[in-house]
Amino acid sequence: MIRKLTEIDRKPLMALLIKEPALNLFLIGDVENFGFEQEFMELWGEFDPVDFHIKAVLLRFYKSYLPYAEGPFDVEGFAALLRKDKDVEMISGSSEIVKAFGRIMSFRKEKHLYFAELKEMNAEIYSGLSAPGTIKKATISEVNAICALTDGIQEFESSSEGSRKSLHQTLVSGTGRTYYVECQGEVVATASTAAENSMSAMVIAVATHQAYREQGLATRVVVQLCADLLAEGRSLCLFYDNPRAGAIYKRLGFQDIGAWSMMYF
Repeated sequence: MIRKLTEIDRKPLMALLIKEPALNLFLIGDVENFGFEQEFMELWGEFDPVDFHIKAVLLRFYKSYLPYAEGPFDVEGFAALLRKDKDVEMISGSSEIVKAFGRIMSFRKEKHLYFAELKEMNAEIYSGLSAPGTIKKATISEVNAICALTDGIQEFESSSEGSRKSLHQTLVSGTGRTYYVECQGEVVATASTAAENSMSAMVIAVATHQAYREQGLATRVVVQLCADLLAEGRSLCLFYDNPRAGAIYKRLGFQDIGAWSMMYF
């Protein structure tokens, strides 16, 4: 049985999600930060017919969907919800789960990434790269300056207006933070978190200005960002598809824990 979830389902839902807290970072963060009664967000759960515990969940966050299941689940039942949404743009999640939708639905494009987690920083890297006083924490006043950098990064897909709106909302809501390095009044390196929750956070938007690359600036920012989150008792997660970038993250202490897929309608 699949039905829409409400506040009364919080405890059994979290019991499911914390079984794999890293992979469920977005789900946990959205429930903790926004609850169940939001126009831009909905949650459905599939209940086990024997003991009625939640065995699978589907999140809608604006025009994107994210499924999670601890084992076999009603793919067709969740797919029916997606088909009813005329505005749906994508579905993402653990590759094993998302690929189940790919067998019964058509997509125009798909992207697959490595998923890595950091629980403990490489102490040698941290002591060698940290530079107290040179890395700043952004406020909403720095949104335009930071986005002026990220808008020029080809790998980033968000529009100029969309990136500013997203960063502003994240900083205001406290669901993420951004650190940056400035040179001659210009932001030249930055890294952010998103989906911060009580257990973890996602590292995103790591970028360096073209003229300042090969100096380790982005690595310094990521190191400081991760060190601060770890000191708060949270783990860090990130996606990557570039083996060179993956090697850098692994030097910091990140370890691959799975694969992540995004399927675009």
